[in-house]
Amino acid sequence: MGFDELAAALGNHQRAFHLEVRDDYTDVPGEAEALQRFLAGETLDPAFTAQWYTLVGKVTTTGTAVQRVRVVSEPHTDYVRFALSTTPGSLAAGEDIRWLPRADAPSGLPDDDWWLFDDRTVAWTVFEQDGTALPGWVASDDPAIAGHCAQLRDQLWGKAIRHNDYVT
Repeated sequence: MGFDELAAALGNHQRAFHLEVRDDYTDVPGEAEALQRFLAGETLDPAFTAQWYTLVGKVTTTGTAVQRVRVVSEPHTDYVRFALSTTPGSLAAGEDIRWLPRADAPSGLPDDDWWLFDDRTVAWTVFEQDGTALPGWVASDDPAIAGHCAQLRDQLWGKAIRHNDYVT
C-alpha cells in the first residue's frame, strides 16, 4: 500500500491495526538506505520518519486508534534493532506499538503483513520469497476474513509486550 493510500485509509477509519511478521524490510523501497545509516552509527535523516509521525499525529488527534504488533525473532536482526530505535517517535505521535517474540507467537501466523481497518477491511502487503514487496496491496471486505483477522489481532495484542516494557 502506498503512503497516500495508507494515509487515506487511516483518515477514513476509527481503528487501524497493523501486523508485522517479518524480521527484515530492507527490500522495501526507502528502508535499506536508512538502515545502512543506522548501522554506520549515523544520525537518521528526520525526513525519513517525519511523514509517518505527522500522519499518525494527525489521525490520532482526530480519534483514530493506530496500533501495531511486531512479531520478532530473538536475537534481533539489524532491521529489528533499527525499528526499535525509531519506535519512540511513533509512540510520541500517538501510535501504540507492541512487540511479540516469535517464540511466544501462535503457530500458523501469515507470511505477509496486513492492516485491519475498523474490523471490516483487511489490506495485505504481499512479499516475494526474497523479501521484495510487490507493488500495491490486496484488500478484502469479506466479513469472515475480517473477523478472523480481528480474532488474531486480539490474540496477539493480549500476548504482545508494550514497547517501553519490551526494551527494558
